Amino acid sequence: MQTDQDANPTQATLADLGIRVRAWRARRGMTRKQLAADSGLSERFLADVESGKGNVSINSLEAAARALNISLLDLLQDAPRPALARAQGLLARLDDGQLDQAYSMLSSSFDLADAQGREQRIALIGLRGAGKTTLGAQLATQRGVPFVELDREIEREAGTSMNEILLLHGQAGYRRYERRALLRIAQECADGVVVTTGGSIVSERETFDLLQSHFYCVWLKASPEEHMSRVVAQGDMRPFDVTHGATHDALDDIRRILASREALYARADAVVDTAARTARQSLKDLERAVPR
Repeated sequence: MQTDQDANPTQATLADLGIRVRAWRARRGMTRKQLAADSGLSERFLADVESGKGNVSINSLEAAARALNISLLDLLQDAPRPALARAQGLLARLDDGQLDQAYSMLSSSFDLADAQGREQRIALIGLRGAGKTTLGAQLATQRGVPFVELDREIEREAGTSMNEILLLHGQAGYRRYERRALLRIAQECADGVVVTTGGSIVSERETFDLLQSHFYCVWLKASPEEHMSRVVAQGDMRPFDVTHGATHDALDDIRRILASREALYARADAVVDTAARTARQSLKDLERAVPR
């Protein structure tokens, strides 16, 4: 017979697992319905897992991890790799000047230096509704460089629509096309470009590292309420679940996604807060934020 002492650790483990699944889904910008479709698991089962009540098997966890384009280990652990944790512990003791020196030493020692001309290639990151398309197009015009929407270039790379890419190849296939498109843009626009990216690009470590090595990244941020009002005005609520009048749930989705990605967005070279700013004011802020 199972005692309370036996049950409580199990319940705590399931609750932690549910939090991880929910957090990864938020990072990917996937609805529970999308995760169910990609993983072959039922929405009801995923709801139970995320609430800490699911009776989870290894097979179902592997299916969820594949759909999220992560490893099973990523889904089961919170801690970074041990060697990375040790390195972070050392770096945390350094002041800003020493951190700059450490960055230069690592870059030169391990051939991780930024790509040539990186500061002329601007990438705007952030959640839908931050103003990436509007401000990106205006900034490109002012700088006299091409304006590129990464989603359209991914479709060009794959020769089909975004929906078809995800349907045929899943998240892993989509990310492969995304990385190819980024490398092609960096090569074709060596002298300068302004690129807008999807909101979830920061949650893909390999892709975000690639973006940062070839592009000067600017996080366009706004409050959850402003994100909400802007996407409603655009009439496109992806990736938020919105039915008739269910704006409260959508706002909670936005808050959760922003919270899960905030530390990742903050890795950008510069941050421009568009909250309570007009488009003209935000453009001026953006012009000041990027290298001339």
